[in-house]
Amino acid sequence: MITRVFRIALIFFTIGTARGQYFTSFFIGNTNNISVPTLGGVCLMGGATEDDEAMKWFLSRANGGDVLVLRASGGDGYNNYFYSELGVPVNSVETIRFDNIQANSDAYVLDKIKKAEAIWIAGGDQWNYISSWRNSPVDSLINRAIWERNIVIGGTSAGMAILGSHYFTAQNGTITSNAALQNPFNSSLLIDNASFIKAPYLQNVITDTHYDNPNRKGRHAVFMARFLFDYGTQVGGIACDEYTAVCIDNDGIARVFGGFPNYDDNAYFIQVNCELDNVNPEVCAPNQPLTWNRGGEILKVYQVKGTSTGSNTFDLKDWHTGVGGTWLHWSIEQGVFSENSGSSVTCFFAGLENDSLEPDYFAFPNPSTDQIEVIVNQALFGKITIFSLEGKTHFDQKFDSCLERIVLDVSMLGSGVYILQVEDALGNKKAQRIVKQ
Repeated sequence: MITRVFRIALIFFTIGTARGQYFTSFFIGNTNNISVPTLGGVCLMGGATEDDEAMKWFLSRANGGDVLVLRASGGDGYNNYFYSELGVPVNSVETIRFDNIQANSDAYVLDKIKKAEAIWIAGGDQWNYISSWRNSPVDSLINRAIWERNIVIGGTSAGMAILGSHYFTAQNGTITSNAALQNPFNSSLLIDNASFIKAPYLQNVITDTHYDNPNRKGRHAVFMARFLFDYGTQVGGIACDEYTAVCIDNDGIARVFGGFPNYDDNAYFIQVNCELDNVNPEVCAPNQPLTWNRGGEILKVYQVKGTSTGSNTFDLKDWHTGVGGTWLHWSIEQGVFSENSGSSVTCFFAGLENDSLEPDYFAFPNPSTDQIEVIVNQALFGKITIFSLEGKTHFDQKFDSCLERIVLDVSMLGSGVYILQVEDALGNKKAQRIVKQ
C-alpha cells in the first residue's frame, strides 16, 4: 500500500541581510551561480505534500541551474527536498522568506530572481504575495524571467492561486463554497484581474487549490460567474485536488500528476460552454443565491486523474483535446451546485488566448466584433498580421514607434478563431489567439 509522506523541516534562521532584516535566506548547494539554458514551463500543485514526480518534472526543466523558493512564511523545508531527495541535479536551492514588504526592493533578493533558472512559490496566504509583490520589482522581474529567460515557474496552494491572470485575492480571508454560492457578493469574495504574474497559458484563467479538502468546486464556479458579471470576461479555470499537480510544457500540454489509482487525485479544466447563445448568470445579485444554470450545462469541465507518469493530459492551446479524462457539466441553481456527466467541447472557448504572447503586447476586447485595440511597447515598431488557424493571411498592417495603441478594423473578418501576430523591427514575433464574433 502506498502511503502519503509528510515532511517536517527543521528551521534554521539565517538573516539574509543586515540592512534592516527584510528577509531570511536559507541556502544549500554551490555558491557560484551558473547560467544554463532552461526548458521553461509551469507547475501547479494543489496543496498538501508535493507530488514527487511532478517536482522532478519541475526541477528537470531548470536543466541543472539554480532553484529559488519564495515564501511569505515558514522555513527551509524545500531545500534538501529539491537539492538532494528527488535525484534531479541542480546547482543550488535557496529559499527566501519575505519578512518585511521592503524585501520586494532589496538588491540581494532581486539579484537572486534575475539569476534563477527555476522559481517555486510556496503556500500560505496569497494576499501576502499580492499585497507585497504586485506592482513591485519582484513581479516585474519574475515576469521578465518567464518571458525573456524561459525559466520554469511553479507554486503550491497560495503559490498556485496567484499564477493565473485572474485570481481570488483572499484579502478578507478565505471563503467556503457554500458561502460563495449563497451570496456571490460576500465581503470575503474578492477577485481581481489587475496585472500580476503572467505565466504561460494561464492568461484568462483563474486557478483554485485544495479542491477535495474542502470541496471548492462551487466557489470556483462563483469566481468565474463574477468575472463574467463584473467584467464581461469569460475566464477558464484550472484546479487541483491536494497531492495533485498540473505541469504545463512550452507547447501548452498540461500533464496531470498524482497517486491514482491508489488515491483519487484529480485536476479540472473548466470553461464556459461556448455552445450556448447566452452564458450570463440568470441570478447574480448581493445577498441572493447564485443561479448560473443554462439548462444544467453552463460549464464544460474536463476531469483528469493524476498518475505517477503524468500520462493523462489536456491541451491548453485549444481547450479541446484531452487524454485519459472525462467530460462533465457543472451548473448552479439557487445556490446549489450540480455536477453531471457531460459532453466534449464542439467550439472554441471564447476566453482562449495563446500565452506565447509577451506581456508587453496584448489585444482587446477578446472576443471582438468590429474593432480590436492592440497595445505595444512604445519603443518598438513593426507590423501586425492576422491569419487563420490554417495560415491564410487576412490582415497586415505596419505600426510606428510613435504609436502605443493601434485600433484595427476587423469587421471584414468572418466569425471564428484567428492568430494575431506582432512582429518588431528585429523580426521577433509574438502571437495571440483572438476570437471574432
